[in-house]
Amino acid sequence: MSRRSKSGRRVNQKGRNEGEQYAVVTYAMLHSPAWRSLSGAAVKVFLELRTRFYGGNNGRLILSLDEASRVLGLGKGTVCRALGELQDKGFVIRTKKGHWYGRQASTWAVVDKPIEGMGAVQGWKTWQPPPKAKKPPKTELGARMDPSVAAMGAEMDREHSHGSATAPVRALRLVSIGAGMDR
Repeated sequence: MSRRSKSGRRVNQKGRNEGEQYAVVTYAMLHSPAWRSLSGAAVKVFLELRTRFYGGNNGRLILSLDEASRVLGLGKGTVCRALGELQDKGFVIRTKKGHWYGRQASTWAVVDKPIEGMGAVQGWKTWQPPPKAKKPPKTELGARMDPSVAAMGAEMDREHSHGSATAPVRALRLVSIGAGMDR
């Protein structure tokens, strides 16, 4: 039996809120480079996994591709890529691989909570974005090359293209078919 507190919330006999659960995502996690680089689908999948944590079941969080795609409104391929992204960046760990035969889903663990007796792993703290590829420097020849020569190409010979090196190439006159011509 529940009663109401002074604030109007329903509480049980011990004075705890009844029926209200929430998933905590710390500021440290939200401001990390790993979190900020997540795709929108990966954030949705993480929050869905995090809401399945009830205090003692970390490492046994069940979320199948079919259920996640139905609940979150994403495709199965998108959910699969999101789970891979979450694993790569250190937010979740797959504790048991699912099987197609027997229709068993993979089980997961979120790393910000203790996993079955061990402390929290928090692999997302050490993740760093990959270094950006540097553009190759310009070569000496490439920097001083005349742009008109580069655009024209070495294999183009202007003498055989109905013009000379100084005169522009004239377009051939096109005659439309059926405009009074005898066949």
